[in-house]
Amino acid sequence: MSTPLDLTGLAARPAQVWGAVRLVPLVRDEPIGDLRLHAELYGDDTAGLVEVGPRRACLSYVPHGFVATWTRDGTPAAAYGTQLCADRDQVPAATMGLRFHRRTARRQAKDRLRFLPLHLSLEGYLALHSGGPTIAWEEWSHRAVSQGLSPRAEEAYAGNEVRGLADALRVFEIHPGQCGVMVYVADALAAAFAVPHPDDYRALHATLLQDLYGELIHHYATLVLPVPDFRARIADSRIGSLDDLRGAAGEQEEAWARFHDTTMAAGLLGHAYTWQNVYRMGRFTLARFRPPFRPKEENHIGEAITDDSGRIAYLKSFRLSEGQVRRGHLLDRLAAHDWHLPATAADLGIETAQLGLRLEAAGFAFLLRQDVLDGYRKRARTGTG
Repeated sequence: MSTPLDLTGLAARPAQVWGAVRLVPLVRDEPIGDLRLHAELYGDDTAGLVEVGPRRACLSYVPHGFVATWTRDGTPAAAYGTQLCADRDQVPAATMGLRFHRRTARRQAKDRLRFLPLHLSLEGYLALHSGGPTIAWEEWSHRAVSQGLSPRAEEAYAGNEVRGLADALRVFEIHPGQCGVMVYVADALAAAFAVPHPDDYRALHATLLQDLYGELIHHYATLVLPVPDFRARIADSRIGSLDDLRGAAGEQEEAWARFHDTTMAAGLLGHAYTWQNVYRMGRFTLARFRPPFRPKEENHIGEAITDDSGRIAYLKSFRLSEGQVRRGHLLDRLAAHDWHLPATAADLGIETAQLGLRLEAAGFAFLLRQDVLDGYRKRARTGTG
């Protein structure tokens, strides 16, 4: 299933700027009352080993999980609230604590689901064609055929490593009715975050600092100068009463929301995604989505909870780096051609040797037999293809 991301019901409000960080609040006209989210904090044990399938596990930064509570008859649900827990056993100071998680989404009760935010989408990206070649063509190494791409690793930065983000979140004024935010760094969309209810957003606002952000966002935050604030201008010649002023202000809000959705967030909202349902909970569905991997363009992966009418109740996205987009694109094209190198190279409009070197540059050299890769390098040096 390939459909675009639809944020109907969430409206952008005027942005707030701090340095290179621009935060655009998302407001709901009507909160979703029968689904609530709260965080399940894991303290200092930010390293987690997540079981993602039979004999498959993922080691990653996992500072917290989200717990979704819902009702089946549409009546309002309450967030689970504050809990007091007994101290955990002391761990030696010289070692790193490791928490074990059974799957990225796990049912805790009849109407309660714990899932690891962002890891649902990252798991989908890391597992992309992870089985390796489906046909043992002679160019592939023994390791590629027997083990596939495992182990697969990708890097990201925690929010507290993104310069200016902590201060921006601290001074940010939460808008009445706010249920989400779009995070921009140097006016590049870093992440989208939305929850069902304003109270959930207030409780989870600070967790943005514990989320993961791509390499591009970290570099932009480090290297780019502060971005300008967008200020509304209303010609005083049009204003003769409070009603005129109220109407003009409304027009400015609508113009800003239209500009934001069609220009600033076009890289997220203007494309179709492949969706994979992960868990069904009453009238809500938890799913993750991934793009068609367009090289040299803006690409996002993410996860969402939608209701039975397709309305977004929860959303979290992650912007891929250019290197991650290239790796996803190469794997997608190889899988589309049953991992046949000449056919894939022809589809990309390049020579087979060039495709082999692209795989090497993308970090997949181990997939090719050494003598085959050496042959590709020699052909590149001698200019024979």
